[in-house]
Amino acid sequence: MKYVSRLTSVLALGSVMLLGACHHPKVPPPPVSTPPPPTPTASLTANPNSVKSGEATTLTWETTNANDVQIDGLGSVLPSGSKQVTPTESTTYRLVAKGTGGSQEATARVTVESEATPPTTTNTSSLTEEQQFNQSVKDIYFDYDRYDVNAAQQSSITASAQYLAAHPNIRFSVEGHCDERGSTEYNLALGDNRANAVKGALVRAGIPGDRVRTISYGKEKPFCTESTEDCWQQNRRGHFVYQK
Repeated sequence: MKYVSRLTSVLALGSVMLLGACHHPKVPPPPVSTPPPPTPTASLTANPNSVKSGEATTLTWETTNANDVQIDGLGSVLPSGSKQVTPTESTTYRLVAKGTGGSQEATARVTVESEATPPTTTNTSSLTEEQQFNQSVKDIYFDYDRYDVNAAQQSSITASAQYLAAHPNIRFSVEGHCDERGSTEYNLALGDNRANAVKGALVRAGIPGDRVRTISYGKEKPFCTESTEDCWQQNRRGHFVYQK
């Protein structure tokens, strides 16, 4: 009996030890990483982008990942849509799309051509060569963060090229300018691209490239110092300078 009792105690103790050995603490699952919310996208176009006074154009926009979309002059709009507008003057429409992942902007420039005015009787022979240059050669304006010469500026390029071709002895330069947004280094590069884009357009219109000197001032020499879209538009330009 003592042997049986001892054997029973040994078996019971072994069972307890076996059960204890099989019980492992639970390991918590690895934390689940939450991906960041997607950044909004935005596009805005105007068709046509050049109209005569009193004519309408259609703004068309498309955004993604945005819960708040605003267009200057229109207020809150649907994430995607279109609307007909009749600007009274040349206007850059700006769209801002905001979402949990940040914000995104897009712009569209609409040029309003004024009605043709009868020629003036000003005696240009009384003007200096520099004054005639400033009257005949007009600056070229650019959309936000762009340096391509858009279709609305082609008439200015053509008129400037005609005047320069008729006055081959005039020396001049093209300055590239930007608005205040962006770093100094970025805007110097953008201004250089804008100045060279104007030079390229003049060359394609028949002006020899060695007549066109280019320089970039980036955002260092603004024409307007207010933080508004109208002011920024004045600063986004290729500026012609008569060289004495």
